[in-house]
Amino acid sequence: MCGIFGYVGKRTNAGQLVIDGIKNLEYRGYDSWGVACKRGENILVEKNTGKISGVDSQQFAEECMQAIAHTRWATHGGVTKENAHPHVSTDSTIAVVHNGIIENYQQLRDELKKKGHTFLSETDTEVIPHLIEEELQNTEDFASAVRSACKRCEGRYAILAMHTTSQTLVAARTGSPLIVGVSPEDGYFIASDIPAFMEYTRTVQYLDDGEMVVTDGQSILFMSIETGEEHPKREIEITWTIEEAQKGDFDHFMMKEIMDQKESIARAVNQDEEQIRVVAEAISKARGTFLVGCGTAGKACMASEYFFSVIADHHVNFAPASEFKLYHHFLKQESLLIVISQSGETADVLEAMKVAKSKGAKVLAIVNVEGSTIDREADYSLLINAGPERAVASTKALTGQLAVLMLIAYAMAGKLREGKTLLLETASLINDMLNPRYIRRIEDLAESIKEKEDLYIIGKSWNYPMALESAIKIQEVSNVHAEGFAGGELKHGPIALVEDKTPCIALVGNDEVTTDILSNTIELKARGAQTIGVSPSNNEAFDEWIKVPDAGHAQALVNIIPIQILAYFLAVKRGKDPDMPRNLAKSVTVK
Repeated sequence: MCGIFGYVGKRTNAGQLVIDGIKNLEYRGYDSWGVACKRGENILVEKNTGKISGVDSQQFAEECMQAIAHTRWATHGGVTKENAHPHVSTDSTIAVVHNGIIENYQQLRDELKKKGHTFLSETDTEVIPHLIEEELQNTEDFASAVRSACKRCEGRYAILAMHTTSQTLVAARTGSPLIVGVSPEDGYFIASDIPAFMEYTRTVQYLDDGEMVVTDGQSILFMSIETGEEHPKREIEITWTIEEAQKGDFDHFMMKEIMDQKESIARAVNQDEEQIRVVAEAISKARGTFLVGCGTAGKACMASEYFFSVIADHHVNFAPASEFKLYHHFLKQESLLIVISQSGETADVLEAMKVAKSKGAKVLAIVNVEGSTIDREADYSLLINAGPERAVASTKALTGQLAVLMLIAYAMAGKLREGKTLLLETASLINDMLNPRYIRRIEDLAESIKEKEDLYIIGKSWNYPMALESAIKIQEVSNVHAEGFAGGELKHGPIALVEDKTPCIALVGNDEVTTDILSNTIELKARGAQTIGVSPSNNEAFDEWIKVPDAGHAQALVNIIPIQILAYFLAVKRGKDPDMPRNLAKSVTVK
């Protein structure tokens, strides 16, 4: 959940470098921040609450060739200066930043307290530098002490550690991501995500679970935490550019990424056709196919249940990744698990994969980040090619996921070319739809309902999961109470929530369920709701109409986009930061 970044190498402004880099990871956490710089035989630590984006990195420009930095999303302990990272050992010779959770930290802390260690924070992280300090009593080698300390930690974590008398930066991971940036000119960068160091290099090496890395800025060594055995790594070139990870002329990443869908959907559709057919055949032959994802990715899974039913006449099962381990009784060696994740590092999805693999089932991953843990551990993997997504609220990743899943459904029906044509035509229609006049129309709608504290969205068929996704978007960025429902479920309870002028959005297509969802909308209007139709055609059921193209089976991709825009403007007009919603972070790497 948190962002961590470290550097060791030839540059003498390491403190300034890591502060500037960690600003690019603020979407991973923005409760507090901190930096540790090694200067001579001292480690200087500066940390505080608040967003790191407001920190002037020039104050850290003094000579320093080794530094670590952190931007926090609180898990253990409140948002205080004392709980901010880095954390240090009793003698202040060791500094550590950490992403994840040390599950046995209470036991370790109690043990360390009995040995005379004093703790200054409420965090689980603080046990790590104290553990390393203890291990240094048994060895003079800093990397060995870190390895011994890590072997005592239970849970999912990624750490960076430095020591006053060691020239090395040591990192380790179990569950939470860590990536090494390699630059012969500058040295080595280690971060929880690539944007931290993209200004300097696009050459990366990935740590796998249970691995650690030791570097002095000139050479690097990867090894097993458990055995110490060396693990050579290949270098990988990242294909996306630094410009893709920046806002450009937009005020927020969220709006930039919404507008990126003019191109990103077409990139998602541009898959190797033979690979899609191989995946389609694997689903056809599987004895039980399960789809899992979290949050927005979970809604893509739900929508694809309809894709596979309507397009391919094939049954698949959806479960939230956090609930999937309860489904292990149904898994067989012939089963197939399809996992969806933007980051490729989602903790609950990785846990679901472990459950499936324990039964011998195969795993197909649909991810956005090449080389991510989920991408590497899956038996099959497809990339949605959306490019970096920096706003916490996912937008273009969702439509990319929907496009790939629909493409697979068409391939199962033996109609891959037909599906590809439909999706490319839909991408073109979305390009035409996202014009300045259209954006202003939705901004005006947001202005008219910005004071409302309750909002409901209905849909049917694949628009039902999009109604749920619409609610997520509005909840997370604008903090309006929003709920999504299947249109036919209204009369079974939720319609009791509707009052005079309550905004209610209907997601409508031009298909076999159109009459039903329009009837549901009329029921809402009859009870005083302000009805807002997202539909290819206007109807007397709508008080307000947001026109969308008629995209047939791809209507879900089209209908969700104006809701993304509405959520964005509701956030802005209510004084919220749409890129950094309260209590949330981009990549959920803890359970």
